[in-house]
Amino acid sequence: MKKIVIIGSSGGNLFNLGGANPTKLLREILLQSEAAGLQVSNIQFIAASESMDKAKDTTKAAIYSINENQLIEIFQGTLNEANIEAKSLDEKIAEQIRQGDIDGVITMSIDPNIVNKEVIAASIEMNIPIVGTGGTSMALITSQGANVIASSGTTGTTNRTRAITFISSLCKYGDLKYNPIIGSPKEIQGSSSSNVWKNINIRGIMIASLPGFIAMALILALSRIPALNGLSEVFDIMINALPIMLAVIAAKQVSDLDEVSIIAGVVAGVLSVKGGIIGGLIGGIGAGILVQFLFNKCLQWKFPMTTINIVAGGISGLISGLIVFYLIGPIALQAGNLIKSILEQAVAFNPVVAGILAGILIWPAILGGVYHAAILPIVLLEMEKTGNSFLGAVDMVGLVMVAAGINLANIIAPRDKGEAAVATPGFLINMGFGTFVESAYPFMFSNKIVFGGALISAGLGGALVGLFNVRGTAYVPAFTAPLLSNDITGFIISMLAPMLCAFLITFVANKMPVKTVYTEGKPSEK
Repeated sequence: MKKIVIIGSSGGNLFNLGGANPTKLLREILLQSEAAGLQVSNIQFIAASESMDKAKDTTKAAIYSINENQLIEIFQGTLNEANIEAKSLDEKIAEQIRQGDIDGVITMSIDPNIVNKEVIAASIEMNIPIVGTGGTSMALITSQGANVIASSGTTGTTNRTRAITFISSLCKYGDLKYNPIIGSPKEIQGSSSSNVWKNINIRGIMIASLPGFIAMALILALSRIPALNGLSEVFDIMINALPIMLAVIAAKQVSDLDEVSIIAGVVAGVLSVKGGIIGGLIGGIGAGILVQFLFNKCLQWKFPMTTINIVAGGISGLISGLIVFYLIGPIALQAGNLIKSILEQAVAFNPVVAGILAGILIWPAILGGVYHAAILPIVLLEMEKTGNSFLGAVDMVGLVMVAAGINLANIIAPRDKGEAAVATPGFLINMGFGTFVESAYPFMFSNKIVFGGALISAGLGGALVGLFNVRGTAYVPAFTAPLLSNDITGFIISMLAPMLCAFLITFVANKMPVKTVYTEGKPSEK
């Protein structure tokens, strides 16, 4: 089996499950076909602007086909006009089938009596395998004698799960090897269930979940306004939702089977709430692994597509969630509390020294790639209970404000005019969004004094965080960060001091004369 065709329409129920975006729906099938080594020789797909259940003859519609492996829109008009126009393409594909050029047919919500009559008749004559969705149409062509090897309704399916089921059924019939592409096609050229372990990336899951933690911190800040103190109940709800959020992200990243992964993550996350964010993380990863495993098993067992999605999305989330709920949850919660307790005790022993060490080490941590792997997860663990963090405050004062100070000095007193243009966006982004500390790297790496000044300034900021016992967060605009802390005045001082220190050291370093050395008689800067 090498060549297949796709026929169908955006359908009734299918319209709400991917048919409304025909390009995306068809591209998923093309992607999976390519992974199986199958060539899509022709497409006849009628896409209406609304569900076929309520469409009229005057409803706007388009016909999609394929040319040189590229999807093309070959007609636009009313649905009635599209149906008439599609008959010529129906006859053309039927002729391809009768000539023996087509080895399989994928159908979706077809009209076997009129629009797709010739293709179905030719398929029956040549006894080629047919797979598809659309309960009524599939039952009708089966009764006519078509060689239907897999059929299902569309309820509960997604573009990806439908495409994988279609191609998997055809490949089994033709005894062809097929490894489904699961994941973003831009990042993953081909993958199968054996690669699921490579998709587990704790760092990626934590970074992706950061917006949820920032949203929680914003609610905490707003709840401190007397008129909005009722938001404290919202804050409590959001804290309980954090494990669910992490579980969903984990399940989606591990299995990446669209809505199926998300459902599995939600089910596992709800059952993992008592385990905290570590429990949610474990539950989501487990759900993601089981989604792929059960999905592939159901394909092997030739379950209907709707059942495959129910098993892969619901049962996998349930199994993983129950394991966390009864076994792992209490241990995960204790592990999270232990990490937070160790940090709290270290800070309580000598807050200023702890702050200095954290401030000085945070730059080497981010330069060495340790920050996102180790520090950020601890920040999120701290925020899980209180909405702000000691290390989060050190992040803001030691990284963001120091980077802003270095950039500001290079705007006001650059060593050459070009550096001001480089420094300006970095300063604005750090102050306006609380991120992009990498903007200071060029100035730090090109001048040892600036690099040393960054460490000194970060240590100063950390010391002040310890002195004022500040808890805060980064990744928010600098002018709003104090509002999200437990001590507005203390955090403002802790932010301004390292920024000013970094600014002054960089300013002086830029004003120092540049030494000139001679190499083979030619002057060069050092």
